[in-house]
Amino acid sequence: MTTTVFVHGVPETSAIWTPVLAELAELGHHDVVRLSPPGFGAEVPTGFEATVDGYRDWLARELARFDGPVDLVGHDFGGGHTTTVAMDHPELLRSWVTDVLGVFEPDYVWHPQAQIWQTPGDGEHAVAQLVGAPVAERAAALVGLGIPEPIAGEVAAGQDERMGEAILSLYRSAVQPALVHRGRNLPAAAPHGLAVIATHDQAVGSVEQRRRAAARAGARTVVLDGLGHWWMLQDPVRAARALDEFWSSLPA
Repeated sequence: MTTTVFVHGVPETSAIWTPVLAELAELGHHDVVRLSPPGFGAEVPTGFEATVDGYRDWLARELARFDGPVDLVGHDFGGGHTTTVAMDHPELLRSWVTDVLGVFEPDYVWHPQAQIWQTPGDGEHAVAQLVGAPVAERAAALVGLGIPEPIAGEVAAGQDERMGEAILSLYRSAVQPALVHRGRNLPAAAPHGLAVIATHDQAVGSVEQRRRAAARAGARTVVLDGLGHWWMLQDPVRAARALDEFWSSLPA
């Protein structure tokens, strides 16, 4: 049986997957692994570079440990890591799912929070406010952004200084045209890709940008109308069904 691997993004922990994994278990998907990127719920190895390429290489090494190609699912910057692996290491994947393909389009502009993190001084100040706030305040802020309790509390508890440092390093390595350049390789992405298009997600490009990038990658699309950035938390039942239908359609 193919192992399914889930990778989260920024500023998150693997707790965001809990509700949808419970729904997937009901549908018979039990061989599931959550991988936490260094700094985002996992230790940062000595010498690790928290950059777009550093996380691609980390993920490729982790996936190579499995016995055969995996079904990879990424959200937010975890979706970015998923896409770069799909482009550069297609042999590691049976399939791949991402919700951020729009960021690889030539006309994509980073969302306001990313631009703050990418700005020296402003980024350090924003991260200090994030990790310096009490956990309860951080959880309340996450609820306001669309992450429900109790997941918000679990994510907030994992937001620490090493995460703040990783955020700044990662986002500064991704100042455009960094992802645009990498997106030129989308036609070489592994077969059997799926672009999740949550229509109310304003952070990862327009619906049109996501559709264009999916077409360049040869990936299918699934539209989750009315859902936002944390689609897997807003409607885990619909999210699980979309994933299950995709995997069920793949060659054995």
